Parts: sequence; structure tokens; C-alpha cells
Amino acid sequence: MAKLKRTLVYDLLFKKMFVDHPGLLKDLVSALMGISLESISKFMVINSEIPPGALGEKHCRLDVNMTVDGQRIALEVQARDEGDFPERTLYYWAKDYTSSISSGDDYQDLSRAVIFSIIDFKLFSCKEYRSEFQILEVSRFEPLCDKMALAYFELPKVSDEIDPTDRLWLWLSLFKAKTKEDLERIRALEVPIMVEAIEAYESTTSSSEFRELERLRERARHNEAAALRHARNEGIKEGERIGEQKGTLKGERLGELRAKLNIAKSLLEFNIPIDKISVATGLAAEEIEKFSNW
Repeated sequence: MAKLKRTLVYDLLFKKMFVDHPGLLKDLVSALMGISLESISKFMVINSEIPPGALGEKHCRLDVNMTVDGQRIALEVQARDEGDFPERTLYYWAKDYTSSISSGDDYQDLSRAVIFSIIDFKLFSCKEYRSEFQILEVSRFEPLCDKMALAYFELPKVSDEIDPTDRLWLWLSLFKAKTKEDLERIRALEVPIMVEAIEAYESTTSSSEFRELERLRERARHNEAAALRHARNEGIKEGERIGEQKGTLKGERLGELRAKLNIAKSLLEFNIPIDKISVATGLAAEEIEKFSNW
């Protein structure tokens, strides 16, 4: 079977395709929300741009933010489990929620904020592929308010048996598709919105604009990896030099610490994320934060 070079859980492809095809995005959002397409009266994408310069930034987030009938909706994809996904989505929900009110406005003016996450890994132990979280009282399960929802769609739990009458299932099957045969199987169902989505996928992945954005992203990642290797090598050399000069256990420990500090300092200059620096050096994130504030 011919594997797809990029699937729809590749965030750059996801963002580019759905921003360029808002009709498809609106249909997808209505399926995720469990409402009819016709019931949506106001729909607008807030962050349609993909600034090329941002692709190399350490906190580049390629989600799609929308307002849907007064609600703030964020839609994102994630291909790999990096260990802190629930905390990350909660953090971004908080930012989206608080940004919906201006200074002096009433708290009642805060818009309902929802984050939909389509993820290509298993996150929860349940069998269901859809999980939604709200703020509830722990014994009565009484909702505190209706302002919050975090919904996760786990693609590995979606059955391979596609139901052509289930719009949500069709969309998730398209996100799950990993081969050209998977796409053709969905196309063969002759569901108009799915045929349109597959054509949009093919036109996006073959466009020169997408290929250029992808090139910029790959170059940024390559530069980050090269900077990490260079800083680590330089730090190790410095640590070895200091350790040799001291010639004692104390000196070796001092050299090792200075090596780590040198690595951290160099990586900060290359705008490497603090969590990655912590993994690379073994230094606590709090210690690295001190460097970043100097």
C-alpha cells in the first residue's frame, strides 16, 4: 500500500487546508460539535494567517481559532503523545477564554471557549474515541457553568468500518487515513463533502505555497537540531577542559556543572525551548529560567 507522505494530523497541512477551504472547516466543526451545518449562523476564522517567520519559533502553534455563534472554538491536531497534552490544552483554553473579555467588561460577557483536539494516539483508558471534559461538582456532577469544554477525539479508537451516514465518523476516518488506499476507500463512498475534502487535501499537498511553508518548517527544525548538537559538543569540551585542569573530583563536578550551564546558555541564544534544554542538560527548568531573564 502506498503510504501518504503527510496525513491530516500534520499540523501545517491541517492549518493550510482548512484555512483555504472554510466551507470544509465549517462542516468539520459542525460534526465535532454534534450540530447541523444549517444551525450555524455566524462562523469566522480568527487566525487564518501562517506567518513563515513563526514556523521556527519555539512556541509555534498551528491550530485554527474561530468564533461560532458567539462561542470561541479552537481546533488542533496532534500526531504524537509528548506526555503533557491535557495540561497543554488546559493552558491554551485558559488563554483563549481570558482573551475574550476586555478591561472593564463584565465577567458575564466572557464567551464560551471550547478546544477540540484530534489526536493520533490513545490518551485515555476508555474504549470510546470521544471524551469531553467540563467543570463539574465532584459528587453531584453539577456543572459550575457552561463556559468550558475540552473535547478529545482519539483516532486509534475509531473503527475501520466506515459508516457513510455518520458525518463525524467520516471526518475522523479521513484524519485517520494513512495510505492512498484509505483515501480511495472513503472517496468510493461518494459522499460529496468527503470527495471535496480529499480533492482539497490533494490540491493543498501539491501546491507550491504549501511546499515552501514545509521547507521553511523543516529548515527551522534542522537549525534547531544543529544548534542543540553544537551547544552540547561545545559544553562537553569545556567541561572536559576544566575537569582536566582541576584533576580532582571536585574539579570534575565543577566542570560538569559548568558544561551544562554553557550548553543551557548557548541553547537559549538559539531560542531552544526551556523544556528541551532541561532534557538535554539535566538542569532544572527553574535554573534555566534564571538565564533567560538575565
